[in-house]
Amino acid sequence: MVTVTPIDAPCGATITGVDLTQPLSSGDVEAIRKAWLKHLVLVFPDQPMSDDDLERFTLYFGEFGHDPFFDPIDDRTNIAAIQRNADETTPLFAENWHTDWSFQETPPIGTCLLGLTIPPQGGDTFFANQQLAYEQMPAPLKAEADSAIAIHSAETAYAPDGMYGQGKDEEQGRSMRIRSSDEARLKTRHPMVRPHTETGKPALYSTVGYIQGFEGMDKTASDDLLLRIYHHQTQDQFVYRHKWQPNMLVMWDNRAVLHKASGGYDGHDRLLHRTTIAESIK
Repeated sequence: MVTVTPIDAPCGATITGVDLTQPLSSGDVEAIRKAWLKHLVLVFPDQPMSDDDLERFTLYFGEFGHDPFFDPIDDRTNIAAIQRNADETTPLFAENWHTDWSFQETPPIGTCLLGLTIPPQGGDTFFANQQLAYEQMPAPLKAEADSAIAIHSAETAYAPDGMYGQGKDEEQGRSMRIRSSDEARLKTRHPMVRPHTETGKPALYSTVGYIQGFEGMDKTASDDLLLRIYHHQTQDQFVYRHKWQPNMLVMWDNRAVLHKASGGYDGHDRLLHRTTIAESIK
């Protein structure tokens, strides 16, 4: 039986009583989905899953999302390796607050991350509850956010001249399979405040690194608003700091939380396998 234990944090719950190496009943899937929508981040400890298991679990919640700038692991189409080798000196990947692929017209609603090789210290993942951040936003700032339309693009990260641009990773020895492309220059617009597509609950929808500005605002005004929202939405009172263990699966709701990586494990390998869950188009 699925057991849900809330974590003492602004979001998150631990799920036990289920074996993810085996097919799940429809009742178990429904219980997990209900917990996911309520707690936003779910932690499944002690799950020695294979890649087949990870794919099967992901598909209970939607189709696979599209990862435009990651090459998948060998012999798979929908699993990417979040990897950093012990001797790697490249800048840490994904260390800034973001929601996955917010520059897409229909971004993934969820992400699943399976811990395989976990260093003895460091490598925590931080999650920030954006439903709570919106709820507790000062009224004047909330009014500004309510009317703001953000222009998202992956250009500064994944364009050939971006942070992970062509040739840079090879020169620096990055272990992750990142693929830069001019596709990253495309722009998409999303409201800064978006209702959850299943619960309707509003949340701040923001990735500072992907937002180039706001419709109808010049760069100075856009940067000022983005910075004020950022300082509010990433406060400690909204943040859960997750510590990894081997054979631990974490799934989170990209519609309602931001996340970021952290370092502190130099000299140790770290490997996790990742899938994303696509939004169902009705």
